[in-house]
Amino acid sequence: MTLAPDLAAPPARALDTPVLEIDNLVLAYKDDEAFHPVVHGVSFQVRPGEVVALVGESGSGKTTTAQAVIGLLAENGRLESGAIRLNGTDISTWSRRQLDAIRGSKISLIPQDPTSSLNPVKTIGDQVGEILKIHGRGDKKAIEARVIELLARVGLSRPELRARQYPHELSGGMRQRVLIAIAIALEPALIIADEPTSALDVTVQKRILDLIDDLRREFGTAVLLVTHDLGVAADRSNHLVVLQGGRIQEQGPTAQVLAAPRSPYTRKLLTDAPSLTKAQRPSKGKSTSAASDEYSIVVEDLVQDFSLGSGREKFRAVDGVSFKVRKGSTHAIVGESGSGKTTTARSVVAFQKPTSGRILVDGIDVTTLHGESLRQFRKKIQLVYQNPFGSLDPLQSVFQIIEEPLLNFGQIARKDRARKVHDILGRVGLPQSVLTRKPRALSGGQRQRVAIARALVLDPQVLVLDEAVSALDVTVQAQILNLLDELQQVLGLTYLFISHDLAVVRQISDTVSVLRNGRLVDSGTVEDVFLRPGSEYTRELIEAIPGTKTLSHA
Repeated sequence: MTLAPDLAAPPARALDTPVLEIDNLVLAYKDDEAFHPVVHGVSFQVRPGEVVALVGESGSGKTTTAQAVIGLLAENGRLESGAIRLNGTDISTWSRRQLDAIRGSKISLIPQDPTSSLNPVKTIGDQVGEILKIHGRGDKKAIEARVIELLARVGLSRPELRARQYPHELSGGMRQRVLIAIAIALEPALIIADEPTSALDVTVQKRILDLIDDLRREFGTAVLLVTHDLGVAADRSNHLVVLQGGRIQEQGPTAQVLAAPRSPYTRKLLTDAPSLTKAQRPSKGKSTSAASDEYSIVVEDLVQDFSLGSGREKFRAVDGVSFKVRKGSTHAIVGESGSGKTTTARSVVAFQKPTSGRILVDGIDVTTLHGESLRQFRKKIQLVYQNPFGSLDPLQSVFQIIEEPLLNFGQIARKDRARKVHDILGRVGLPQSVLTRKPRALSGGQRQRVAIARALVLDPQVLVLDEAVSALDVTVQAQILNLLDELQQVLGLTYLFISHDLAVVRQISDTVSVLRNGRLVDSGTVEDVFLRPGSEYTRELIEAIPGTKTLSHA
């Protein structure tokens, strides 16, 4: 397994003094009255023009390490020992004032969330220009010209217009480009990119990563890339540092680590990463006893319009979409944000009445249901949401969360409800001890298992999974996907899987529909669509999957 040629070696200047040198770094957070180390003796270097990726699960210490480099540790965090050298100078003991002088000019941060990182009441131009003003880079006219130049440099169309707009008027990918414009404004020697594309669609992600790589080559900038996505790290880095529990498990040239990982943890990460897995698993629909020639879901010529404001103007979110899902199989709907995939899913579960078209679930025409018949229909089909942190009531215990659907349907004896809750909890692989806990006391993977248990407690035939694993680390994601596979085998469930992650779709689905701007542009078995895409858009989506470069050079 080797890297793509354009990343095989950084520029010649990479042989000079490291831009960043982390030496035996120990970081700690204060909990109650004591400080507890969370990063233990971490050491690595980043040279000019080089991309070093810090990879690992949540809690591995990668973001804490990156925050320490730029002096942005949380208030309850501190550096216990070790050195942070920028161009040979130890900045680990510098004051806030000293660090402010180099933030932006010598070292910059591209944060993860463009929505919360930009000021909603200031124009884009003012926010990009602010760093130029702070560092005294020209008068008002010169700064305005530089702002337009930067916005154009990061690929924003009509930069003069974008400078006058506010963050809410831009898409997620455009907002992330604005953050990159701010980061490169003073041409720093080091850019820290903290999960810079984790919230973006796969094609937008590729464009952002291409942009960062172009800037690296042009300016010789060193990049510290923080990511949990091994596909991104494989494609985009020269050097890999694998963290677990605040300790380095192994590090080395990316191609070397991927080809012959020494650490069991690294091997597990690679096994669990769907974007680095060549083989698609066998079709579950053909192997499960529940699969048949019958269709569990039939969608015919679905149209969904929404009104714009108070006028008569309409926006067509879904335009004539049709597909069928066999019982006991998994059908994926994929596409970028705004493609209509979630709108389609909400129509299937009868959360909204379509403008036109027909939807059959187990032979029932969903579009004709209302009142009590619609309420009873909910027992047949359940929805598992994207975010396990927001979809569970923080005031309820796990037992109450799973029990609640049983209280909403019929008179079920308390003893029978308790037995059902205990049974379903075991089925999703959680210990009985979690029943008394609140969601905040659970990990992300445990919370998603609770959400799945809640969906299954009514014995539905169909589960609609709306980005149900996209918020999870790769190892936890693999555990949930395995759980879904097992549940489908045992219970004969039918899945409608909504996702923008084609690597996951390739791994879990039997058939797929590709949507773009509300229209169906490709459909068929996963194997046919991935190997022989019928549209240029589908081909672009597949080529944008992180890890594609690495696999193609394997």
